[in-house]
Amino acid sequence: MHNGTLLAAIDLGSNSFRLEIGRFQSGHIERIEYIKETVRQGAGLDENKALSQAAMQRGWECLARFAERLHGFKKQQVRAVATQTLREATNRDEFLRNAQAILGFSIEVVSGHEEARLIYQGVSHLLPQSDEKRLVVDIGGRSTEMIIGEGYVASKMESYRLGSVAWSTKYFPKGQFTAAAFKTAEVAAKAVLDQALDRFPPTEWDIAYGSSGTVGSVADVLSANGWASGVVTRSGLDWLVERLIKAGNVDQLKIEGMKDDRRPVIGGGVSVLRAIFDLFDIQQMVPAQGALRHGALYDLIDRDTGGGDVRERTVRWLCARFSVDEAQAQRVSTVATALFSQVAAVDAQNERYSQKLAWATRLHEIGTHISHDRSYHHGAYILDNVDAPGFSFPELHRMSQLVLGQRGKLKKLDQALTDELFAKQLMCLRLAVVLCHARQMPEHESVKLGYKPGAFKLTTNPGWSRRYPQSAWLIGEEVLAWQKTAWKFTADIR
Repeated sequence: MHNGTLLAAIDLGSNSFRLEIGRFQSGHIERIEYIKETVRQGAGLDENKALSQAAMQRGWECLARFAERLHGFKKQQVRAVATQTLREATNRDEFLRNAQAILGFSIEVVSGHEEARLIYQGVSHLLPQSDEKRLVVDIGGRSTEMIIGEGYVASKMESYRLGSVAWSTKYFPKGQFTAAAFKTAEVAAKAVLDQALDRFPPTEWDIAYGSSGTVGSVADVLSANGWASGVVTRSGLDWLVERLIKAGNVDQLKIEGMKDDRRPVIGGGVSVLRAIFDLFDIQQMVPAQGALRHGALYDLIDRDTGGGDVRERTVRWLCARFSVDEAQAQRVSTVATALFSQVAAVDAQNERYSQKLAWATRLHEIGTHISHDRSYHHGAYILDNVDAPGFSFPELHRMSQLVLGQRGKLKKLDQALTDELFAKQLMCLRLAVVLCHARQMPEHESVKLGYKPGAFKLTTNPGWSRRYPQSAWLIGEEVLAWQKTAWKFTADIR
């Protein structure tokens, strides 16, 4: 990546949407612009976990403004990440279709583990380097992430379903603050986080950092009211709760340093924070400048660096974890990507799809770790449900669909096959599996795959079918399989 390259990260949080624009300079990012809008999408989920039309509209309008600012940015310069609200929303596909069209860039709905990883990346890159073992806590709108790490490396990550918006809505309806409400909210938070005490015991970290809005907002209020700057203490937190109870209602709350956008969710955020202080016996927590959006920016740098993409490391880890035959996986990957290069124009978009095809092919046999019978079904299930650092839910699902479709009937993928690039990827994977059936590198240079809209055609050099009769027969079976789809596939096997 060249010095001066502009990068942008968008965080579609449950409470706020944020846009961070920075300039790459010698391995670091210099802030150019930061925009935050309070959208409160998390408050727009109904009892059936569906986003209201109003909540979706607020999000679309915010993203339209972000899109104007990002005019001229290329796809590889932008990463947009959505978190807990869109993880939960049953109608997220409806929101995302319009959101991506409006924004002009893809939006990744990431898992809780991936969110935690990005948070730690953001926090660690904006802290001085040291050997300290850090506990990082991020209280978001509908989820709370906890991470233990050292330097730039996170060793433990977890996401829990509680946050400032969710707890404010549930335990402080209409913005009413009472001692009983705080007690109930804190007990409920401890019940959710009780299992975290075993995973993040105080003996494993030296200092606690707080990322995101809640800890920063509490620190600002305490500092503005005479408490030590740059730290949240247990006594300061107790004082703030007393002030909230004394006010009785968010509308009556008059306290120096409290921003208007934080008032409606301060009760839920503070109750979760105080529960964490009690549960982990924390005496003080230091607000961190870094957050998820910064982690997304540094991830863009990693992806542009040879071997630096965390997704590559994740694929290697999954191969090892599920005892993949790496030699066979690499053979299938080599053949599939070679075929894909014949049917996809050489441009930045298709290079990304070629890389994702390569990852899917290297993982196409992970299901055999469970059973050879219907292994492709097991593999698809694993990819749809595994915690895979660096990958978004849509990326994993696309890979799972490729793994599912590597063999057998294609009717199960009717919907996915409406996507031309997916059809190209799947055709290349299925043919690669066929050509590598003997588990040795085939003579694939003699096989040519052509494409014109709606139709694939495979041709071979003369004499190929006599040398490889089993492969020729399997390709014939493949032609029959594609006849039951909207795609035409013919083969001229000589």
